[in-house]
Amino acid sequence: MDGLTTAKADLTVYVHPSKSNKLADAVRKQLSSLLFTYDELFDGVLLSHKISFQSNHAKILHGLIPYFGVKVRAKLLIFSPKPNMLLEGKVVKLSKESIHVIVLGFTSAAIMSEDIREEFKYKIKHGAGCFASSSHKWHRIKVGSMVQFAVKSVDEEIGHISGSLIPPQTGCVHWLLKHSADAVSQTNRSLKRCRD
Repeated sequence: MDGLTTAKADLTVYVHPSKSNKLADAVRKQLSSLLFTYDELFDGVLLSHKISFQSNHAKILHGLIPYFGVKVRAKLLIFSPKPNMLLEGKVVKLSKESIHVIVLGFTSAAIMSEDIREEFKYKIKHGAGCFASSSHKWHRIKVGSMVQFAVKSVDEEIGHISGSLIPPQTGCVHWLLKHSADAVSQTNRSLKRCRD
């Protein structure tokens, strides 16, 4: 899935003097407060961090409350979706007008009817709605399906993604994996015949 990146960063974390006896916990708590929210510094949403201390020395900041700065090296996992990237998510709600998806368990995405390819028709099967492909009988999108979609736009403030199922490499992940595996095996068979 696009949009996930790892980064190494040298950071200075500012800690209150009352937390100096449990410094590692204080630093982790400070960085954990940034988890699952958009941060301009990282240009994305911080999903996880692993820290190591660079030295035993800290720089004291003078002022009303003398915080001290601790230098740490951190490995970060950042979610930073951009337009035209391919993302995967689980369908949680489906109607004739839209498909609502949860990406990585915390970010919502909406795919509106004008962003769904014409081959997908909304149908009601066994009392539940689904989008079924008119080109491929078993290509269906229903509640609980994992879908791969293209990013149209991202609203960082509220953490909402607008998606699209127009590109051909989008749709139900299960069907896409099986379909691409069939295409690869057919290509391998034809290459083997050519060599023989």
